Amino acid sequence: MSGWRGLIVPVVLLLLGEAAFRVFGYVGDTLAPPSAIFRGFAEAIGDGTMVTTTLQTFATVLGGTVIGAAFGLVVGCALGFWNLLYRFTYITIECLRPIPSVALLPLSLMIFGFGYKMEIAIVGFATAWPFLILTYSAISQVEPRLLEVAKVFGFGPVGTAWKLVLPAAAPRLMTALRLCIGIALVVAVTSEIVSNPQGLGHELMIAQETLRPHRMLAYLVLVGLIGWGLNNLLLWLQTRMFRHRGEVDTEVAA
Repeated sequence: MSGWRGLIVPVVLLLLGEAAFRVFGYVGDTLAPPSAIFRGFAEAIGDGTMVTTTLQTFATVLGGTVIGAAFGLVVGCALGFWNLLYRFTYITIECLRPIPSVALLPLSLMIFGFGYKMEIAIVGFATAWPFLILTYSAISQVEPRLLEVAKVFGFGPVGTAWKLVLPAAAPRLMTALRLCIGIALVVAVTSEIVSNPQGLGHELMIAQETLRPHRMLAYLVLVGLIGWGLNNLLLWLQTRMFRHRGEVDTEVAA
């Protein structure tokens, strides 16, 4: 985090944008000056839609991330411990992983219908693969002497994973979680824009269809702020958890 210095560029851009609208006097149905966007925020908060839709999107982001991360963690651990299993499933994983999650919207819609289940399934599919790959990579790079210690103490696969391997791989797993949260937000909003009538994405489309660019841009800015806030929250947690080990992400400032 860069502190107040990180605010310089957005503040300057806001001022330049407001000045450009006032100098050139542009009026249209596609863009709005920053002052109008702030008014859009106030309107959406005042009528309650911004709070409601934000909670809806949060629910799908968190639900899908938990499911995807749990699946990726379990399968990634299994692949990391049993190389033979990795060899048998490599082609299957590499065929499924590149499928765009949005391409599964029609299938998910047919199975679950509109609502949280459909969107959580799509988000879970999208977040499972990065967590699986990074978990497998983290476990593969664990110091071999840790595994020797596990054998000496008589730990089984589950005990070895829980007591030695996962704590050693925790910094990389936190990075995987940060990546998955960003992907989950993108996929959730995209699903709401394309087919699911709830959440920030749907409200953004409603504002666009009703020719209210100031409100549409307010929701667009909110999505960016949510992504920034979630990433910084996880960076803060990573700093507190792993600073003593010298394995803090380089993006974290003092």
